[in-house]
Amino acid sequence: MKDQALMSDRQVARDFRMAARLGIAMLLASVATPLFAGPLPPQVAGVAIPDGQIDRAVAGLDGIAETIMKQSGVPGMAIAVVQDGRTVYAKGFGVRKVGDPAPVDADTVFQVASLSKSLAGSVVAHEVGTGVVAWDTPVVAHLPWFALKDPWVTQHVTIADLFSHRSGLPEHAGDSLEDIGFDRRAVLERLRLLPLDSFRDTYAYTNFGLTAAAESVAVAAGKSWADLADEALYQPLGMTSTSSRFADFEKRPDRAFGHVKVGDSYLPKYQRQPDAQSPAGGVSSSVNDLARWMSMILANGEFGGKQIIAEDALLPAISAEMISSPSYAVDARPGFYGYGFGVGITPSGRVMLSHSGAFALGAGTYYAMLPSAHVGIVVLTNAAPTGAAESIGASFMDLVQFGTVTEDWFSLYGPRLAAVSAPAGDLVGKSPPDDPAPAAKLASYVGVYANPYFGEAEITEVGDHLQLTIGPAARTYPLSHWDGATFSIRPSSENQPDGSLSSIAFGPAGEMTIGYLGQNGFGRLTRR
Repeated sequence: MKDQALMSDRQVARDFRMAARLGIAMLLASVATPLFAGPLPPQVAGVAIPDGQIDRAVAGLDGIAETIMKQSGVPGMAIAVVQDGRTVYAKGFGVRKVGDPAPVDADTVFQVASLSKSLAGSVVAHEVGTGVVAWDTPVVAHLPWFALKDPWVTQHVTIADLFSHRSGLPEHAGDSLEDIGFDRRAVLERLRLLPLDSFRDTYAYTNFGLTAAAESVAVAAGKSWADLADEALYQPLGMTSTSSRFADFEKRPDRAFGHVKVGDSYLPKYQRQPDAQSPAGGVSSSVNDLARWMSMILANGEFGGKQIIAEDALLPAISAEMISSPSYAVDARPGFYGYGFGVGITPSGRVMLSHSGAFALGAGTYYAMLPSAHVGIVVLTNAAPTGAAESIGASFMDLVQFGTVTEDWFSLYGPRLAAVSAPAGDLVGKSPPDDPAPAAKLASYVGVYANPYFGEAEITEVGDHLQLTIGPAARTYPLSHWDGATFSIRPSSENQPDGSLSSIAFGPAGEMTIGYLGQNGFGRLTRR
């Protein structure tokens, strides 16, 4: 028996080495019987983590945070680290609001922006585990009024499809509607007007696609999304400072204010109100609360001796389900997306779960978890994204895996994240002609213009200039003459940061084309 067991072990080892050389999928396809009768050998990282290395990484966080805060200029941030189910680091830096000395601490509540997607994926996994829905439940099963442009896709698009951004909807579908004041239901109803890319084989990040799937789950559960998130996730984990309602965030005495760059300084100029896309970007939380959530994820759904989320329901959410960033070179690792979670492979050969969050109006957030090392970090900041949160997270994970920081992460992340706050519009960087053609009489442009997607927009004459009023929020922008029948406006919103400059062109057939709303072919409105 001993010889037989030894032979079996040698056979498994030989088969595993062969699989590693040839590629397990190719090898399994070429043999008549499975190589492994039992479970596959465990995952092996290419770089071991020596004893004490994670402790040293945690000890280095103060210095990393202080350096990157100084480089980025962000007013405040909070960081937490979990290891083996415990919070081993939780600390605040800087202030909650410029001009107010109140400090950030580990209980300060921040808007977490798109980290909300991973929390939403956790909520849905809970509902999958209890049998309320399945990941492959069609969205229309519980949201019968929801539709996309293709009737077949409408009937077949699932919760999983929308949580992994593979529905075919264009990137950031519906965001411009939220900017001008449409509520959640109105935005979701208008998604049916947008062009679709191919179904299930293209990735395009969409806040409102994911929100539609979450709304379907909430209806199935017989609750509002905010109530469901609270009952399924926040309460069981003891996340007492966490909410999916903006009103709760606004009432917190210990909360961080969002800041944007004005000249060389950060100022609390705007307040993002993200309830319309709450499942995708509307959560507020503290690092102490999020540490509890990370501990649960790293323990496969268990927390405090209780199974909060069924392991087999959670696994699909935190597994690679869609290629989010294809390899740009033969030796480049691709990026993947699960159901609300980013999934990648680090240079050490370890799976990493991560996600960034960004509000141009004042939030930059990040988490990263290494399940094989049972360690995770979350970084929340109260400024428009600069790469500070990602740089701290990446530096820490370098120390965990390699014992040294391998890159100047802030110089790499900074320029990429700065694009989130860059001015938008077709006239950015341009100057009006030195000798512009005259406009017609201003009164000739006055009227109500509309299309099915954006609804009505009104041009009025106010004194010596025209004014645009658009959307349920009745946003108003003065028009400045540019050239002939073309005018300019300076829109301001989450997706049109300070400095944005767009054209409004009036046509001979009584139409108006708004440059900054031209994505997906809906920038043209016709006068009634």
